[in-house]
Amino acid sequence: MMSLLWLRVALIFYGVGLAYALLALSRRGEWLARIVVPCIGLGFSFHLVSLVEDAAGAGHLLGSVHRAESLLAFLILAVFLLFYSGYRTLAPGMFVFPMVFVLALTAAIGQDPPQFSSPLLRSGWIILHVALVFAGYGALFFSFAASVIYILQEHSLKAKRPLGILERLPALDTMDKLGYRSLVLGFPFMTLGLIAGAVIAQARFGPAYFHDPKIVLSLLMWAVYVVLLYSRWHAGWRGRRAAYLVSVIFVVALGAWAANYFSSVHSFIAQ
Repeated sequence: MMSLLWLRVALIFYGVGLAYALLALSRRGEWLARIVVPCIGLGFSFHLVSLVEDAAGAGHLLGSVHRAESLLAFLILAVFLLFYSGYRTLAPGMFVFPMVFVLALTAAIGQDPPQFSSPLLRSGWIILHVALVFAGYGALFFSFAASVIYILQEHSLKAKRPLGILERLPALDTMDKLGYRSLVLGFPFMTLGLIAGAVIAQARFGPAYFHDPKIVLSLLMWAVYVVLLYSRWHAGWRGRRAAYLVSVIFVVALGAWAANYFSSVHSFIAQ
């Protein structure tokens, strides 16, 4: 299958990003900084070709678990490249590159991935719902990466013990802006995605869908998301407190993702 070949080519370029992330805490990775973005850009282009060819061949984007992982990796990297074009910092790549590599790797080497058999996934509304939520997840992961770096950098500065790449990171204020702006970018995607999912679930399952663990955790994540944005806009939350709250949102989002395996509403396999 050509789409799988293109994805494996993309994975080779993503490997440069992974190597950069692994070497980032030492000065040994400095030479990679000059080539990592062009390599990631090439990987991104091949990845796009893979997704388009996959969708054209299968008639839809979400035929299996691995295709969903591939789409999520692509969207996380899209958010990184968007912010890199404005801020020219590789710092979030320390977390973004390994995540993208692992997601793409599982999609590229899986021989018999679990297939989504539900006809629901051929619905344009479901695809829109998943694409919007995944875009929201991508922005949230980027914000989480920026927040973790903020916390590490602040701790390093206070301890006066700079470590490796932490000596060369952007100012704390820049990392704070990156985390905040990616949250703002992701919020409408997440909100519209959840609304689309709620409308579809209400029509198909009725009020019972509200008790599904995946739905409950997703709404909890959205509520914490709103609290954080409100706190920044009206209470002036910045810096460490905002970074910790982003981490909370990310942990709840991980729980919502894991709940796919227990959710009857989101059980798209072998229905």
